[in-house]
Amino acid sequence: MSGKLFIAAMGAVPKHALSRAVGAATRAGLPGGPLRFAMRAFADRYGIDLSECPPLEAYRTFGEFFARPLLPGRRAIAPGADVPVSPVDGVVSECGLSEGGKLLQAKGVDYTAEALLADAALARKLAGGAWATLYLSPRDYHRIHFPLPGTVTGWRYVPGTLWPVNEASVAHVPGLFARNERLVTVMETPLGTCAVVAVGATIVGRVRAFYDHAVPVTNLPGATLQRHDYPSPVPVEKGAELGAFEMGSTVILLFEPGRVTLAPRLVPGERVRVGEPIGGRSGG
Repeated sequence: MSGKLFIAAMGAVPKHALSRAVGAATRAGLPGGPLRFAMRAFADRYGIDLSECPPLEAYRTFGEFFARPLLPGRRAIAPGADVPVSPVDGVVSECGLSEGGKLLQAKGVDYTAEALLADAALARKLAGGAWATLYLSPRDYHRIHFPLPGTVTGWRYVPGTLWPVNEASVAHVPGLFARNERLVTVMETPLGTCAVVAVGATIVGRVRAFYDHAVPVTNLPGATLQRHDYPSPVPVEKGAELGAFEMGSTVILLFEPGRVTLAPRLVPGERVRVGEPIGGRSGG
């Protein structure tokens, strides 16, 4: 099926209802034998390294397995308060500088930081800064980590559609990342303001934050745009868990202009892992 035909077909799919149904199924309890069979079959299908996580007997549901933690010491966090690290295991989709507040989605397709963040003031503060889009496939570890030390100053829950995040959708759905459900975590760091945007997709409707259990889980019926700024920002450590995809998708990082220079190796198609350095202080 061509990309345009796929998008036309997906336009008729009730993506929120489908995602909620699949999500409910992944959170439903199964007897131990069938559950372990399903988890092992999934791991075999996608080449998941089970040696990195707790044994299959530790999970009560398939959803717990999908959002599984790593065993201690499985990811080294590059040192340095001014060395941003990858918040996820994944592949670089696009990256660069947000000239004019625009980010590249795919060749010939861009969108604005303001639309992505649903916050004009925050978008203006980050306009012209470094950014990177990191895609998580089913094989990847699906927890999100803080790229820098500092504080969480607030969050934005932005309801939206749940288009798939695949090659066809990225090429043919204008403003895809600014249309899908997403959770924006806003940080103050030694390198200035940073936004970590967790973007949902079809089936990948739920994003859960760990730094504050009051942050709403995404893909809730009747959800509306929510914004919260902490009177007392929440201190966080570089490399600590920010949250998790309950099923996986995409993370977009945005930094203040003139503060971060991305590493030369950070190019589309490059694999990254949690804790690996992805840049440094501009001019440093």
